[in-house]
Amino acid sequence: MTAECEGIMLDVEETTLKGVYLIRPAVHEDARGNFYETYNKEEYKAAGLVADFVQDDISCSIRGVLKGMHGDAGTYKLVQCVHGSVYAVVLNCDGASPSFGKWESFELSAENRHQLYIPPMYGNGYYVTSREAVYSYKQSTYYGQYEQFTYKWNDERFGIHWPAGVRVISKRDV
Repeated sequence: MTAECEGIMLDVEETTLKGVYLIRPAVHEDARGNFYETYNKEEYKAAGLVADFVQDDISCSIRGVLKGMHGDAGTYKLVQCVHGSVYAVVLNCDGASPSFGKWESFELSAENRHQLYIPPMYGNGYYVTSREAVYSYKQSTYYGQYEQFTYKWNDERFGIHWPAGVRVISKRDV
């Protein structure tokens, strides 16, 4: 689906995971460089993405860092990599869902500007593939409002394929 709001285009594609969307914002380029909107509430609403975001967070990491599979039962997230590149994974963590454990991976980078819209009960994690990366999260709830769940990045039940070379993992993700 494509939403247009005052001339700005937003390409939204549902992934193989129900409720998870890959978003490709329109980029406007000229001799000075480029410009794109990272979020426009009306445009996202027109595309059917209606989460009301209340908190933004930034994570800065270096090559080889893997941030594990985290999520909660009430938070929508809009994530993107605004500097560098990451291999991002979204995992269905809803034990009541027939597709529990199903996952999909995506390349998010400053170059492709792709975003992921992730509903509650999905975990997301990423592996930094560039020298350094800046990963941005918009969240529909304040951190700590819901109890977080964590699944090990290499949990055998899911068989998630990560790039080789994982060097840094926090104690929370082991």
